[in-house]
Amino acid sequence: MSDKDRRQRIHELDATLRVGKQGIDPVADELSNQLDDRDLVKVKFLRSALGGTTTEDEAETLADLAGGTVVQTRGHTAVFER
Repeated sequence: MSDKDRRQRIHELDATLRVGKQGIDPVADELSNQLDDRDLVKVKFLRSALGGTTTEDEAETLADLAGGTVVQTRGHTAVFER
C-alpha cells in the first residue's frame, strides 16, 4: 500500500473507540480485539482522558498495553496498527 493510499484510508476511518475520563486501561483490551479484526483502528481521546499529558504520550501507552503501534496522531485522535 502506498503512502498516499494509506493516508486516504486513515482519513476515511471513523473513530471506533473513545478514551474518556477513566483512562486507557478500560479500552486496551477492546483495541487489541479490534486490531485482530482490522489493520487500522482510529481512537479518539477526550480531553478529560488526557489529564495534563499529550495525545502522543497516551497513544504510546495504549499501544504498549494493546500490543499495537501508533501510526499517526493528529489533535486528539490516534491511529493504531498491529
